[in-house]
Amino acid sequence: MGVLRTEDGRHPGTGAVVRRSGLSVRLKLTLSYAGFLMLTGALLLVAVGVFLLRQGWWQTNESGAVRLTPGTLFLRSFAPTAAAVMVFLLVFGLLGGWVLAGRMLAPLDRITHATRMVSAGSLSHRIRLPGRRDEFRELADAFDMMLARLEAHVTEQRRFAANASHELRTPLAISKTLLDVARADPHHDTRALVDRLHTVNARAIDLTEALLLLSRANQRSFTREQVDLSLVAEEAAETLHPLAEKHGITLETSGDIAPTGGSPALLRQLTMNLVHNAIVHNLPDQGTVWVRTGVQDDSAVLTVENTGEQLTPELVSTLTEPFQRGTERVHTGQAGVGLGLAIVKTITEAHDEDLTLTPRPAGGLRITVTLPR
Repeated sequence: MGVLRTEDGRHPGTGAVVRRSGLSVRLKLTLSYAGFLMLTGALLLVAVGVFLLRQGWWQTNESGAVRLTPGTLFLRSFAPTAAAVMVFLLVFGLLGGWVLAGRMLAPLDRITHATRMVSAGSLSHRIRLPGRRDEFRELADAFDMMLARLEAHVTEQRRFAANASHELRTPLAISKTLLDVARADPHHDTRALVDRLHTVNARAIDLTEALLLLSRANQRSFTREQVDLSLVAEEAAETLHPLAEKHGITLETSGDIAPTGGSPALLRQLTMNLVHNAIVHNLPDQGTVWVRTGVQDDSAVLTVENTGEQLTPELVSTLTEPFQRGTERVHTGQAGVGLGLAIVKTITEAHDEDLTLTPRPAGGLRITVTLPR
C-alpha cells in the first residue's frame, strides 16, 4: 500500500516532506574519507613511480653485475606492490573512516534523539552535550535554550488558558445561579435580577474583549504609523478624568511631544490601561496619578505613576501576569478582569518596547514604557 502524499510531496496528516531513503551521513563520510585516502595514496605512488623511472631502475643479475631494468620490467616489479598498497589503503580508509565518522557524528545522534523526544511531547528533555565548545556543542546549547523558552511559553499558555477558563466560567455560573433562583421563586424581584444579570454579563463581555485584544497584540497584525504619545496621554487622561473625580483622585498630565511608530489603537489601549490601573489601584481618598511623556536617549518615554500602599519588588514582578490583580487598594466596583497590565506587556512586546515597573518608596507604582522614536 503506497503512502498518500500531496502535490508538493508532503504527508497530508503531519505536513512533513516524504523523502526517499538514501545513504546515511556516516556512510557518505566513510566513503569520502576512503576515497580521499586512496586518491592521496595513488598520487603518491604515481609520484614515486615517475621518480624511479626518471632515475632508472637498477637490478642485480645472477652473475652479480648491475644492469638497468627496462620500463616493462619496472612495471612488473612495482605494480604488484602499488596494488597491494592501494588495497591496504582502501580497507584502512573504509574501516578508519567508519570509526572516525561514528565518533564525529555521535553528538548529532544525541541531538536527533532529543529532537524525537521533544516531538513526542517531552519538552522537559535537554541534550546537555558534554565536552569543549565546538559547532555541535553550540548547536546543542542553542537547542536547549530553545526548548527552555518553548517549555516556559507552553507552561504560560496552559496556565493562561486555565485562568481564562476559570474567569469565563465565573460569570456564567453566577448567571445560572440567578436564573435558577428566579425560576424557583416566580415572585422574586425581577428588576434586581435584571440589574445583577446586566452587571455579570457586562463583566463577561469586558473579559472577552480583553482576551480578543490580547490575541490581536500577540499576533502583531497591525500597521505601524506615526504616533505622538503626548496626544495619546492627554486623550486617555481626558477620557478617564470623570472616573478619577468620582474616587477623589487627582490626575495630572505633563510632558513634551514624544513621537514614535506603532499602532495608534494599541498604543491608545496601552495608555488607557495604565491610567485606569493607576486610578483604580490607589489610595482610598486624596490619591494622585501623574502621566508624563518625553524623549530620552532617542526614545519616546511614557511614565504613569500613582500613590498607594507600599509594594514589594516580588509582588511588582508578578503584576504583568494574566489575571494577577495584586491588592485591591480601592474598592471601586471596577476592579477589572485582571488583564490590564498583561495587555500592556503584550502591546509593549509587540512594539519591541521596554516596560519597567518600579515600586515607589512612598507607596504606589511607577510604570515606564520606552518606545523607539
